[in-house]
Amino acid sequence: MIVTGINSKQRYETVISAGNNVIIADETTANGGKDSGFTPHELLGAALASCTSITLRMYADRKKMDLEEIRVEVSAEHSSEPNTTILNLLIHLEGDITPVEKSRLLEIANLCPIHKVLEGTTKINSSLV
Repeated sequence: MIVTGINSKQRYETVISAGNNVIIADETTANGGKDSGFTPHELLGAALASCTSITLRMYADRKKMDLEEIRVEVSAEHSSEPNTTILNLLIHLEGDITPVEKSRLLEIANLCPIHKVLEGTTKINSSLV
């Protein structure tokens, strides 16, 4: 996976690309940006929300569950513990699913790859070219 972010004197607006896909990241006007795209924190939440919903859809389809819609809301709060942020997922499931299926879907949601990355230990190696 290679994701590229390019900022070309547009204050904070950054063009992000991966393969053929392009999105814009920016800061809010309150933070000096133009609010022309997702903030970096929103992109982090988007990664978790989309990965969770995709993981749930794959599982529900494989198990032939009658799951019409999955909506995942991510919010963040700062913890009193140093270097700790709490990400809260609120998962809405629409369809004819049993309480047992709902319970299993919550377990599956916690197994999405981005969830695992965020809960694990991540190291970042930065270098200049």
